[in-house]
Amino acid sequence: MFLIYCPHCEEHREEEEFRPKGQAHIARPAEPEACSDKEWGDYLFFRDNPRGIHHELWVHAVGCRKFFNVTRNTVSYEILESYKVGERPRFTAEYPDGRPAEAAESVAPRAEVVERKEGVKA
Repeated sequence: MFLIYCPHCEEHREEEEFRPKGQAHIARPAEPEACSDKEWGDYLFFRDNPRGIHHELWVHAVGCRKFFNVTRNTVSYEILESYKVGERPRFTAEYPDGRPAEAAESVAPRAEVVERKEGVKA
């Protein structure tokens, strides 16, 4: 079982309180009426499914009910960070160990890393 850090509540809560809502950072088309059926279908239905670092949208369903983003490694299921919607992630596929110090200044502070409960395997 995981403890997930909610950046709105500013505390770690049990995994069961949260619900994943899919890929994060998906931009809605500026003019949906001007989209072709293929473009609109791609926006609605097609998502990345990478092996490794992935950004996901989550909601604290049983707590504050607010949405936030999580950076997760899809191979190890490790959650690297959680951050509010609109903030930039520190961990990306290009920076799996975190952004360099000079780039980190322009990025919102990193949320706390998820902790595992002792004695429980994920």
